[in-house]
Amino acid sequence: MSQSTQDFYDIAIIGAGPAGSVFAKEITHFRPDLKIVIIDGQSNDSPKPCGGLLAPDAQKLLARFDLVLPKIILEDPQIFAVQTIDIEQRLVRYYQRHYLNMDRYAFDSWLLSLIPSHVVIRKGKCVKIDKEDDNYILSIHNNGKKHKISAKIIVGADGGGSIVRRTFFSPMKVQYVAIQQWFENKGQKLPYYSCVFDSKTSDSCSWTIHKGDYIIFGGAFKRNGCRFAFDTQKSRLEKFLGNSFGESLKTEACLVSSPRGIKDFCTGSKDVFLIGEAAGFISASSFEGLSSAILSGKLLADAFAKTKSYTSIQKIYKKSTFSLKIKLFTKSMKRVILCNPFTRCIIMKSGIQSITPFTKSITDKKHIEENENA
Repeated sequence: MSQSTQDFYDIAIIGAGPAGSVFAKEITHFRPDLKIVIIDGQSNDSPKPCGGLLAPDAQKLLARFDLVLPKIILEDPQIFAVQTIDIEQRLVRYYQRHYLNMDRYAFDSWLLSLIPSHVVIRKGKCVKIDKEDDNYILSIHNNGKKHKISAKIIVGADGGGSIVRRTFFSPMKVQYVAIQQWFENKGQKLPYYSCVFDSKTSDSCSWTIHKGDYIIFGGAFKRNGCRFAFDTQKSRLEKFLGNSFGESLKTEACLVSSPRGIKDFCTGSKDVFLIGEAAGFISASSFEGLSSAILSGKLLADAFAKTKSYTSIQKIYKKSTFSLKIKLFTKSMKRVILCNPFTRCIIMKSGIQSITPFTKSITDKKHIEENENA
């Protein structure tokens, strides 16, 4: 290990995803006097496991920033519907969706590129945070090297496994392990985009998404026995679809939060702030967190623009995120309905808001009956 060195900043942002990038970009408009560093723990070799779909709420927020997506971020194909599959109850429905299929790492890198050049971007992972007098000391590891950063203010934008939240606040009560595998797209007859339920292996949802030359299968599983549950569900899905994903090219995993009540949302205290999933701002029903990350990053920057008092900033930020908390709380109620086999069966059998495809596919009744007999 190399000898540790130390730099001093006014604000250290841990996490360079959408929440951290938007906060860093916006606060420089209001407080150009602040010396800011953002810790980027991602790389193209180890991106955050994510389906990489940009929901309408996130699209609307980008529009409000007067931003447009570069073409290079978009992935083939662009999708118009989600194929919802209940493996155990052998039900399939199609529902129209308006997502943009994109490369998540490219999206994060693009947002990071919008940050003014005087903000320091430091590659590495924050492994420890200590308090010394009025400053916080961050221990950063990157490719076998140690580095220490001193900051007056900490902003945790480091997702479901947030070290900031673990260090200073109560962790989320419910967390899953999101596991995702990539496969070569060899023309397998697999859904372009699907939402998968299988109560035998998970009380949450999984997904399949085509990404150019690749196909992703991923899902959220309870931490105890998560890999076995993932492998079992994948096998059950392959049997149901009558097709195999093939050999996996890589496997990704991370913690993902699932807020169940208002108390799961934590915006911070004193000179430590939380944004994005670290604050609990993620949908419990779909695990969509990009829109909440972008919005919370903006709201915290707005709070910094109004006052220099940490206590007042916390009050303003907490108040401004109230409607977001209520919205996400309703998502936890939606999760109860969708992830309950009985109520999900009623909804899917009713056909409410579903669309009927013109062409035959794996949903063809004869094909499903053949799978059942097999």
